[in-house]
Parts: sequence; C-alpha cells; structure tokens
Amino acid sequence: MEKFYAVIGDPIAHSMSPVMHNDLFQYYQMDAHYLPFHIQSENLSDAIKGLRACGVAGFNVTVPHKESIMAYLDELDPLAEAIGAVNTVIHRDGKLIGYNTDGTGFLRGLKNHQPQFIENKILVLGAGGAAKAIVYALAQASVSHITIANRTVERAVQLIADCPYDVDMRALTLDDAAHKLDEYDCIIQTTSIGMSPRMGEKPLNLHLMREDVFVSDIIYNPFETAFLAEAKAKGARVQNGLDMFVYQGALAFELWTSQMPDTERMRRNVEQQLGGNYVNR
Repeated sequence: MEKFYAVIGDPIAHSMSPVMHNDLFQYYQMDAHYLPFHIQSENLSDAIKGLRACGVAGFNVTVPHKESIMAYLDELDPLAEAIGAVNTVIHRDGKLIGYNTDGTGFLRGLKNHQPQFIENKILVLGAGGAAKAIVYALAQASVSHITIANRTVERAVQLIADCPYDVDMRALTLDDAAHKLDEYDCIIQTTSIGMSPRMGEKPLNLHLMREDVFVSDIIYNPFETAFLAEAKAKGARVQNGLDMFVYQGALAFELWTSQMPDTERMRRNVEQQLGGNYVNR
C-alpha cells in the first residue's frame, strides 16, 4: 500500500522537498509519494485534521507554521519541545509526533564550511522557529558567544531566556546589530527576508562587516539572496541554505523510513532543479 508524505507552509511553491523526497522514494524503491500543500495560518487546524484523516505517514512543516503546529500534535520529541518549534511530523499508531531536525541539520552543514565555528563570535539574525533551533544547536555545541538580533528585540530576549544551555548571549535590534557587525566572525541569517516575494530585500546593511567573516543564509531558493550577494561582494565566505535543507531533510527521511539517505544525491538533485548555480565557497 502506497504511503504518502507532505510538506505544509505558506508560501510553499518554492519548496524543493517534493523533488528531493520523491527522488529518494524512487531511488530506494519505496512505495511512497510526497506532496506539497499551501496552507494558510487560518486553515492550519483543518489541514492537520485532513492529513490525519487521510492517513499521512509523515510531513514536514515550514514557515510560518513551525511553532503553531505544536498545538495540533499528540506528542513532541524532547528537543522539539525545548526549542518550541517542529519541522518534521511522524504519524505513528494513530498519533502525530513532532520533531525538529533544523538545528542539527544546520550544524552539520556549518561544520563543513566553518569548522572553527565554536571559537567564533556569532550573530544570528531573526528569532523565529528556525533561529531558535539553530541557536540551541550552537549553544549545545558550546560556542563562545551568540548575539541574537531581531526586529522586535523582546522576542530575541525571550529566546535567550528560554535557552537551557549556559552560553554567553545577548539580544539586539537589527539596527543595533548593523552598527556592531565588525565584532562578529560568523553571521547567520534565519529570516524569510530574501525569499519571494521579498527577494530584493535584506534584513540589515552589511556596510560595517569585516572581510574575513563567514556568512550563512538559511534560504536556498533563490540560491543567492540579496544578502548573500552583498556579503560575497564584500569579500566574505558565504553559504546558502542548501546544506541545512539537505541535512534536515535527510534526518526527516530517516525518522520516517529508518533509512539514512544519500545526502550527496539529495544535494545534486536540488542543485539541478534550481539551475546548479550553487554559491557556497
């Protein structure tokens, strides 16, 4: 009997998850299919009821539902509960169980490009579900310092207050962070600014950024956001969101199927679908 999996979000047309997971199901000869669903926030409750009733085997959750989805699940993995955000759900024995693979997936990709990140002073832009997962992963790895900058600084303050790990952290507004960029070795952009329909926008100006900085943007579609383009033009080493996307997807696939997939195959597949102009360097 064919199983079906899904991804829900708003927007969702940009997602490469269906391409990536359907290729894996075919490659491993699994009788399964993966579908995208455009779900607006006001319809989230009905959507989850529908997925449950249709017998979905599992699904991914993307913006803006990573936090609000928790109210409609039966159980939470301890890490997802601590983070307060879910990006992967398993339907097991009639229960929807939420997990978070974002932070672990991001860290795997970061290690490939910035192996000395533990000694870095890190600036995280944004304080939403993805930011929280990444901050927790960084803190768990005992990085030297994390600053969280957000448009509303209160949310950054709350993220720090909620973090169970003892790491030097502070909160700033995005404007304040823009004036202190020369303090940081690594900048991580976690907001949706740079995706359609805001592809020409940036969360802050990089005028004061040092040339030797490593800059990561968790957006992978487009491959190069306006933010990354400016960082690269100023001499920074850059990484887009493809690594995080591939590794978080691989971890989700493993949770669903108990099969750890070929991550290089996943990467090549997404690169080909998006034109192959990968910007990491």
